[in-house]
Amino acid sequence: MTSDRVFHIGDKVVYPNHGVGIIEQISSRTMGSTVEKFYLLKIPASSLKVMVPFANVDSVGMRPVVRNGEVQKIVDYLSSGECINAADWKDRFKENSDRMRTGSLADVAAVLKSLLILAQGKSLSFREKKMLERARYLLVSEIAISRNCAESLIEEALTKALTKCNLRFPEISELAS
Repeated sequence: MTSDRVFHIGDKVVYPNHGVGIIEQISSRTMGSTVEKFYLLKIPASSLKVMVPFANVDSVGMRPVVRNGEVQKIVDYLSSGECINAADWKDRFKENSDRMRTGSLADVAAVLKSLLILAQGKSLSFREKKMLERARYLLVSEIAISRNCAESLIEEALTKALTKCNLRFPEISELAS
């Protein structure tokens, strides 16, 4: 099955759980009688290079960077949307891990918000802190690229949105400890 989405060299795309990448190359390989085409992505934040077969674009969740309308929905959700957490740590961690893997920025925002709510009542485990740090990075970096502005401006906007529902956007320094 091949994706309906067509990307071109230079396009900025999101590779789930790794963030924004740039398509550097489109190549083909012949395996027997079939020719398989690949996108070669470079993820600037981690210097990672990833080859994604055209046929796997949908299954891995590769997608274009969010548009402004979607960004506004995410900001609105962070400032007022409901958020439900599973009580059991294992269930919660699995749900959040699954959300992070979808590649959807709305799911990443839901993970960020649920962990911030949880952190109000108790300190997060090491793994949850790492997930919060990852969610924060993915949100800020993709929205900054989408809006073509500095990450610091996005951090300010997200801080303002979360303040509306009495949550505090974490500083990077707090998460690194």
